[in-house]
Amino acid sequence: MLTAENLYKSYGDKILYNDLTFTIEEQERIGLIGVNGTGKSTLLKTIAGMETPEKGIIKHAKNYQIEYLAQDPILDPELTVIEQIYYGESRVMQLLRSYEQALLKLQNDPENVKAQERLLLEQQKMDQEEAWEANTQAKTILTKLGITDFDKKIAALSGGQKKRVAIAKALIQPANLLILDEPTNHLDNATVEWLEKYLQTYKGSLLLVTHDRYFLNRVTNRIYELDKGNLYIYDGNYEIFLEKKAEREELERSNEQKHQNVLRRELAWLKRGARARSTKQKARIERISDMQEEEFHTSKEGLEFQIGSARLGKKVIEVKDIAKAYEDKQLFQMFSELIIPGDRIGIIGPNGSGKTSLLNMLAGRLEPDTGTIEIGETVKIGYYTQGDEELDGSKRIIDYIKETAEVLHTVDGTVITAEQICEQFLFSRSEQYTYIHKLSGGEKRRLYLLKILMAEPNVLFLDEPTNDLDTQTLSVLEEYLEHFPGVVITVSHDRYFLDRVVDRLIVFTGNGAIENFYGNYSDYLEKAAEEAVKQPKPEKKPVKEKKKKKLSYKEQKEWESIEDEIMEMEEKTVDLEAAIADAGSDAEKVQKLFTELESVKTALDKKMERWEELSLMIEAYASNE
Repeated sequence: MLTAENLYKSYGDKILYNDLTFTIEEQERIGLIGVNGTGKSTLLKTIAGMETPEKGIIKHAKNYQIEYLAQDPILDPELTVIEQIYYGESRVMQLLRSYEQALLKLQNDPENVKAQERLLLEQQKMDQEEAWEANTQAKTILTKLGITDFDKKIAALSGGQKKRVAIAKALIQPANLLILDEPTNHLDNATVEWLEKYLQTYKGSLLLVTHDRYFLNRVTNRIYELDKGNLYIYDGNYEIFLEKKAEREELERSNEQKHQNVLRRELAWLKRGARARSTKQKARIERISDMQEEEFHTSKEGLEFQIGSARLGKKVIEVKDIAKAYEDKQLFQMFSELIIPGDRIGIIGPNGSGKTSLLNMLAGRLEPDTGTIEIGETVKIGYYTQGDEELDGSKRIIDYIKETAEVLHTVDGTVITAEQICEQFLFSRSEQYTYIHKLSGGEKRRLYLLKILMAEPNVLFLDEPTNDLDTQTLSVLEEYLEHFPGVVITVSHDRYFLDRVVDRLIVFTGNGAIENFYGNYSDYLEKAAEEAVKQPKPEKKPVKEKKKKKLSYKEQKEWESIEDEIMEMEEKTVDLEAAIADAGSDAEKVQKLFTELESVKTALDKKMERWEELSLMIEAYASNE
């Protein structure tokens, strides 16, 4: 196991974590959560040995292996996919890397005797180390993650593909502790679900940061909450954490109230003019001073008011027969949609299918190839998208927000200040005077989101809003959207977010078609599962329905001899394997025998399949009689 004792780390005048002590034991599944900027990624890097704490130590056995997946992993652009995922210092990784290089060299020059000898040597090493399973596992994981060209250079991959390769690399490395920083970012729903199931059976311990609350709930059995420099540990998954956190904060609020009552009485005693002559009275004054400095970490979650928006007329957006293609790929065509007041729409589908392109066309940032998009006169769009604005680091948080508006209007007509809305979005009064360049990436995204909302739009476009926002900010955003009187259209892979926010879906199927579904994401999954169960299995029908009277003369003769032929092939296989073992270091002879053995095995497999076909035909004839 791994033990951390009294860890301390600061950033400027901000304490990220203070006196943290914890233990990670075998087979633990830990989810680390906290508001952006609290130091989650820094803590992960510290545990992984990539950063050093200012105080405290981390202890583990000498042979304890830690594998770390960064939020934005750096890969070598000159390596191929397979070379990158085998990049590691463990014996197995070195062996797999060497084997793949030998295999590639022989494939490029099949007649090269030295290449044949090297491949044979590497195969023998693979046998000795029992490394074939790791080789198969690596390629299976890559395929499940949507990477099928193993010899492609990293430089030629898209950003999303690079992230998938990095995930595969992390999953196959031998490790006692696997650390994952936002592994679900930029993965589509199907891939996230696969990763979720894979990690449930992972052999080592897990420590991960993710905004995906369904993922947290299904994968973890312990939650670490980093809050204002302190670490709170909860046994159980995310659902149990929410229950226990509510209990803890209620207890803290109760203790804070009792503290305030005592402090009020003590201050009243001082104001009455009691003289501090005795030692007892001096001690009492000192106690009052200490009580005034004591801090309670109670928090206000959820909006205390409903924010309004600009008035929205009856006409919002009407889409008529639009189409879009890039080079030779048709994203969609003849797509029509009518968006009306009150709509809550989620756009889902595989990566690269055209979801963001559609959102950009609705926002007027991209023209369709054909068709028209009509926007209502009263529509005021607020568009949150990845990397849309570079924030000026020389400005303070509150000044940046006030550039858009100094006040907001609520549904009931009251006015709230920029300072108040900043507090609701988890920027305390003291933090509002922090310079933007001191914020974490997640804090900057939260600030950018808040600026968009400050403009009081009546139609909100959200492109993957959950990728860089913490779970607490997402809860605040979801509550905001729940009471938002306008239209919401979001592209998202976050299942929990979609379930809370939308009531209908625009589904990109990945083959150029777009479907409409009324319901949230869980409803959609349930419907898809039901339809999959109802699907007939045509491959079994020919066997059941085929009514053949008897074997033909040719098939009968084949049946009479097929078992003898199978036996001969099996004996030939044994003889060839023995001959390979006896050939020793004669690489040319071994390669020739090996090629012949593969040919016999292939023929044997086909003969066995044919024996099974003939057997079924005979059984069917017997049952018909």
